[in-house]
Amino acid sequence: MFNQFKLHIENNFRELLEEPLLLAVSGGIDSIVLVHLCHKLGLDITIAHCNFHLRGEDSNGDQEFVEQLGEELSIPVFVAEFDTVQYATEHKVSIQIAARELRYDWFRELATQQKKTYLLTAHHLDDSMETFLINLSRGTGIEGLLGIPARNGYIRRPILPFTREDIAHYAEENQITWREDITNSQTKYLRNKIRRNILPLLKKTNEHFCQSFLQTMEYLQQSVDLSEDASKYYYSQVVTEHDGEEISINLEQLKSLSSPKAYLYKWLSPLGFTAWSDIEDLINGASGKMIYSPTHVLLKNRGEFIIKPLPQEKENKEQIYLLENKQTLTQPLTISITPYEEKQLTSDASTIYVDGDLLTFPLTIRKYRSGDRFIPFGMKGTKKMSKFFKDEKFSLFDKENTWLLCSENKIVWVIGSRMDERFKIKDTTTNIIKIQINL
Repeated sequence: MFNQFKLHIENNFRELLEEPLLLAVSGGIDSIVLVHLCHKLGLDITIAHCNFHLRGEDSNGDQEFVEQLGEELSIPVFVAEFDTVQYATEHKVSIQIAARELRYDWFRELATQQKKTYLLTAHHLDDSMETFLINLSRGTGIEGLLGIPARNGYIRRPILPFTREDIAHYAEENQITWREDITNSQTKYLRNKIRRNILPLLKKTNEHFCQSFLQTMEYLQQSVDLSEDASKYYYSQVVTEHDGEEISINLEQLKSLSSPKAYLYKWLSPLGFTAWSDIEDLINGASGKMIYSPTHVLLKNRGEFIIKPLPQEKENKEQIYLLENKQTLTQPLTISITPYEEKQLTSDASTIYVDGDLLTFPLTIRKYRSGDRFIPFGMKGTKKMSKFFKDEKFSLFDKENTWLLCSENKIVWVIGSRMDERFKIKDTTTNIIKIQINL
């Protein structure tokens, strides 16, 4: 196995020959064999061991064993001890998830502190096959069928092509000792059920199962690569990115693709969306409906989907007061109100000029309320704000993010959009007020 391992590193992981490495070592056969292989190859390695205190004296025995191995081979050993049960209780996660989060957070911190470029883990081919079968049984996309990746960020898995039998044979040949974890034989965990019952049956049914699995993984990876290329191309054609992490998806262009749902899954799953049937139905559904993920909201607005991050917190002030006619406000938006004495008036979306004698201070800035009406500039009669929003094609997001500047109970300005006719400058106006925002 060593010669195969050496060739595998030289052909596929040459970076490991030149960089300082951190090895995640539990004390079990897989990680102990990885230590011996790396040590024999002369790699620059440091051992990292986690004591989760989940198996009483056995946990302490694992730690002592790993520390002794480091001393025998002259390899530095770092140990972290965790109260895993307390962490799981506080964070309301399972013990397995708690242990995973604790160890990988510590590995990252330790690698940074000790200036280690890569973290090596001892996942092997059987682990990858187990992951494949777990994901297959639960339902997954094509990426979930790829098993365990050989590279993931700074993590490298150099013995992934080798089977559990390969590792056991190498340990036996080289008289390597290790620690047994009794929980690996307990079938209450799905992975252990697959490990003890299903994988052996598959290998018995087809003696070339492992080789067939590796070949299938290669084919699947090629399919994923093709899918990724297509996804990136059509994303640039169908999706528009806006300021503030907002994106919009053109539904007509989306529906022209061969598999709209697949592309939506690819683009939206990283944003936490899971209600795929509802999203697919909404492609041809009515405008105005929203679907939420833990971090984002999706809105159907006429011929597009609009996706925005959820606000971190709601605005806790119903309205903000502007107390005088010479003031600058910076929250919730930057707005200034100043006397204006120049002759030339230049209005745009960010600036209006009003008759100051018609204003009653304090002015207020607030959001739209049901029943609001105003007289849009250039018109004679009042118009409901809801009708104005509809006519101006405001999306629900636009409406929610629109502020109104008000004098008493009258709307002076739909900020950034339209001022009220009643406050416009006339020939008889002597007190001109300039109101400006930073868009």
